[in-house]
Amino acid sequence: MADAAALVSSRWRDLDKLLLRPGNLVGQNFEPGPELRDDLQEYAKVLVVGAGGLGCELLKDLALSGFRNLDVIDMDRIEVSNLNRQFLFRLQDVGKPKAEVAAKRVMERVTSVNIVPHFCRIEDKDLEFYNDFNIIALGLDSIEARSYINSVACSFLEYDSEDNPCEDTIKPMVDGGTEGFKGHARVILPGITPCFECTIWLFPPQVKFPLCTLAETPRTAAHCIEYAHLIKWDEVHSGKAFDPDDSEHMQWVYAEAVKRADLFGIPGVTYSLTQGVVKNIIPAIASTNAIISAACALETLKIATGCSKTLSNYLTYNGLEGLHTKVTEFVKDKDCLVCGPGVLLELDTSITLQEFITLLEEHPKLLLSKASVLHRKKNLYMQAPPILEEMTRSNLSLPLFDLIGQVSKDVVHVNGMTNKNGKKTSSLRKLRVIFKGIDGVSDMDTAGGA
Repeated sequence: MADAAALVSSRWRDLDKLLLRPGNLVGQNFEPGPELRDDLQEYAKVLVVGAGGLGCELLKDLALSGFRNLDVIDMDRIEVSNLNRQFLFRLQDVGKPKAEVAAKRVMERVTSVNIVPHFCRIEDKDLEFYNDFNIIALGLDSIEARSYINSVACSFLEYDSEDNPCEDTIKPMVDGGTEGFKGHARVILPGITPCFECTIWLFPPQVKFPLCTLAETPRTAAHCIEYAHLIKWDEVHSGKAFDPDDSEHMQWVYAEAVKRADLFGIPGVTYSLTQGVVKNIIPAIASTNAIISAACALETLKIATGCSKTLSNYLTYNGLEGLHTKVTEFVKDKDCLVCGPGVLLELDTSITLQEFITLLEEHPKLLLSKASVLHRKKNLYMQAPPILEEMTRSNLSLPLFDLIGQVSKDVVHVNGMTNKNGKKTSSLRKLRVIFKGIDGVSDMDTAGGA
């Protein structure tokens, strides 16, 4: 019995040095003590999004840092090309779901950790699934996937009447990314630090090739692949959408790209390159993944325990020539359509969509004319084109309360024209709508409200 206790004490020796001792750099609410490790292991729930090169490292690092309740979500299956850097996978695992194999391997090596795998698309899970976690750690290689998870985390965020974020609605995210010998780690506290959309400009635009080059004068393997992807697919599969996550679709593009390359005497077309070009995947290096994962796991531990102040708020790593790291504190965009407070409106449940649009024209903070209204990516009313205007016109006479699902409060986005310095410009705005008398919502003195 004494030997078992000594083994446990030895295992968590380094973690206890962080959790048992006070310091000058600890979080505001940090209280050192042995119960902190118990709470971390029993109550902290972390979702790891992605089980690729970075995701495998994250699962391992989090499990070894004391987290016992982990979930991992990934829609991909293991491929041979993954094995050089995604160390949890073996040759016999090819074709199996990444999330399931990664969870199984970590639980085999780290005792007492429980990892629940989810082999599905991130869009397949509802908001309640994501709300069940204390922290979301991202190990993704896609801008679109990051943007989606960012919007999900920010959807839980609520502001008070003075546009200050409510602390208990903040869903922390730790985002890591690698590109060859370069990488980044960042902490996103929606409403406090910049969210992903606030700094979307950090990501370079995707390389695009002129269609004339693809069709007439291809010079590289990438040109042949994009020809098969963007031109040949539509010629052969008229009206059928290409799915980059369908292996049969990808194999077809690869085969057509090989034919194109042979015709023009261009070498270098491989299946892995085809995936990289079509999906815009950047080659990954195992050592970079390990370094960025370590930074992300440490930030996750800081958020969960308060043992140190978190990163402020964006770390970059460059190991291409020597080693260089830098931390930059980016500033939150107060007008961000995803994490910003938006304009608060208090409405009656009887207000129709037409009356709501008229209100936008008169509101002193908006003065928005010819507005189109969207709710959770659904068009409630569109001013143009004419076919969409006709399709959504019938909603104008319906109560907004019914159109957004009869919830007491929600977010809608409106797009219309504003007059600035005598010049009309298009403007997209975020609105927080609250309906009176629903679920305890009472009349409030909201600045500029209805």
